[in-house]
Amino acid sequence: MSVDPDLAEAITAMHSDLAEWIGSDAPPKVFDRFAHVLHEGFSAVTTVGQVVDRDTLLAGVWSARNLQPGLEIDITDIAGLVHGGGLSVVRFTAANRLGDVSSARRLATAVLVPGDFGYQLRTLHETNTPTTEIENPSVERIANSSRREESTG
Repeated sequence: MSVDPDLAEAITAMHSDLAEWIGSDAPPKVFDRFAHVLHEGFSAVTTVGQVVDRDTLLAGVWSARNLQPGLEIDITDIAGLVHGGGLSVVRFTAANRLGDVSSARRLATAVLVPGDFGYQLRTLHETNTPTTEIENPSVERIANSSRREESTG
């Protein structure tokens, strides 16, 4: 399913504001834009399985201003999963980057609802994605390993 361009813009703009806040001495209006995107009932599941509510996340973000100068957050592979009934579900990939160094990628699923000025994020669930084949061997690789053992055994 293709994604509504306004949904894609909401996801990328939110992460752009977050990166600007954490990666520079940004003015308070950047924090305000980020906070406005989070629905009053927002919650998130972090990559370590912790559930975080809106107030907790915003307190952490507020204190992280300019914590990682130069931070950028790359958003790719935005896919619309469900759209209708007053909500939209999207999946996307996010990765933090400082210069040429990127963090592990995160696969995220987000539920957005219409707000007064565009979409608001109702919930977010992030999962770290494996970065090497050793951490996440492919089915083909496992099958080939099994065949090699049979032929040598």
